Amino acid sequence: MVRLVAFILNANDDLVFCKGISQDDEPDLWQKALDGDIKLWIDLGQPDEKRIKKACGRSEKVIIYTYQDGSASAWWKQTQKVIKRFKNLSVINLNIDGDIQSLAKRAISLQCNISDRELTLLDDEISVAITEDIWK
Repeated sequence: MVRLVAFILNANDDLVFCKGISQDDEPDLWQKALDGDIKLWIDLGQPDEKRIKKACGRSEKVIIYTYQDGSASAWWKQTQKVIKRFKNLSVINLNIDGDIQSLAKRAISLQCNISDRELTLLDDEISVAITEDIWK
């Protein structure tokens, strides 16, 4: 569901889902130019420095979305000094208010609203609000 949130926040005709962190050469989402150059690389979670360096070297812009409060904060404290040198990198923590996992169903029908930097996902029964804290 967090991949879907990242997709919504960066909606573009050329943005596609990839194999993600399980595949070393691909992000969770990316946007490529017609010539094959990577314009946007999006990773989720807490990637290691090696992966961040590779992403920043291969792409015009890199966004990392973190989303697990406790472990994300610990990762950020440990990593921020090392990654501050990457000028094309943004790190954004997603604050998820509600049970986002319950939105994942076999047949998903969601509505989405973005207002005042808050994304709200709605289905027939559940509403989940997501705000962004920009760390870098």
